[in-house]
Amino acid sequence: MAKALFNGDDLFASRPMNRQRIVTWSTMLGAIFPDADVLRELLSHDDLLIISWHRSITHSLVCLPIFALLLAGLTRWVARWRKWDAPSFVVLTGIYAAGILSHILLDLVTSFGTMVWSPLRWSRPAWDLIFIVDFTFTGILLVPQILAWVQEHPEKARRRAIALFAIFVLAIFVIQRIADAVGAPISSASVFLFVLILAGFFLLTLPTAEKVQRSQSSDPAAQDQARTNIRSRWNQFGLACACLYLGLAVLAHHSALSRVKNFAAMQKLDVQSLGALPMPPSLWRWDGLIQTAGGVYEIRMDLSQKSPFEAPSGANSSGPSTGNQPERPAIEYRFYPEASPNVYIEAAKELPQVQKVLWFDRFPVTRYHEEAGEPIVEFSDMRFPRMWRGRTPSFTYRIRFDPSGKVLEQGWAK
Repeated sequence: MAKALFNGDDLFASRPMNRQRIVTWSTMLGAIFPDADVLRELLSHDDLLIISWHRSITHSLVCLPIFALLLAGLTRWVARWRKWDAPSFVVLTGIYAAGILSHILLDLVTSFGTMVWSPLRWSRPAWDLIFIVDFTFTGILLVPQILAWVQEHPEKARRRAIALFAIFVLAIFVIQRIADAVGAPISSASVFLFVLILAGFFLLTLPTAEKVQRSQSSDPAAQDQARTNIRSRWNQFGLACACLYLGLAVLAHHSALSRVKNFAAMQKLDVQSLGALPMPPSLWRWDGLIQTAGGVYEIRMDLSQKSPFEAPSGANSSGPSTGNQPERPAIEYRFYPEASPNVYIEAAKELPQVQKVLWFDRFPVTRYHEEAGEPIVEFSDMRFPRMWRGRTPSFTYRIRFDPSGKVLEQGWAK
């Protein structure tokens, strides 16, 4: 972002620290600053900080101006101490604000939830647009920066491009194996398409021999300006593609949410809440969740396929069937029932830790069973499906009682 919007320089360079490098460092530090809240988690033994503290104050739009002012003041102090040429306090404040805001927005588009109004309001808005680890979106942000580095020295571009193309292709196959392992397979056709796109960017944009020769014969000032232009163009291209991707995610989310609402209407469900959550590995895959009094309904959707939740075109609900109407695709869904109330579940819900968990959960399901005669109560949020076979879903909180109702153990299920 620093290079695309603020004409920033490389973070690490042989040149002395200058104004444009400070711009890039400030943008980068602002963008990672909100995750400084993990320091408290590392120093604490409270396992619930991941839901009660993470993505709170440091991710707050309310506190953003304060953090931007403090970081700008600190940067100006360091610059005076080191005798560096730095942007003004006002400009630095704006740069830090942009960096912090970019982090908050990129957290907000996931499904985890971000306390953007803390400390005025302790809620966790989530826009449900992209998966928390979206390799496509990461690639859109990363590849243009790599390409700028590849092409900033035309005489080294071919060697760099071939090496990095090979690394990225290997990464795609590794990601495919990981996706298969967690139940989100990436088709061979998609892998082939990604490889072709990378080949186009890395190998077809290489500078010609004439351009290499012209670059080597130009004066140092012209070479520096050419490198600045290359960095700016590629980073602007990457930022534009990232914005386009998010725009497509908005459209895909709208389509997926419409399918979820249609399913709820078809099944005549008494809906308490519903949502369409992104699933890896692409914008086509979505997870529809519907909370009812009896439990949570889940429908997995592929937007590239015909929706089974729409009435077939040409159907007339008021008239008799003609026998010539197109067949509706089969409807598949899962239902996670809520456990029947008992004294152990009621006792668990009175625990302060469980109340924090239920505050965090958007689609909670309570389960009850016994192990060796000991009652076990579990609270799971269906936003976090089982990704690894044989493992408990993430953010499942378990309480183990003795038969008399005394809590023996509680915490996140491993």
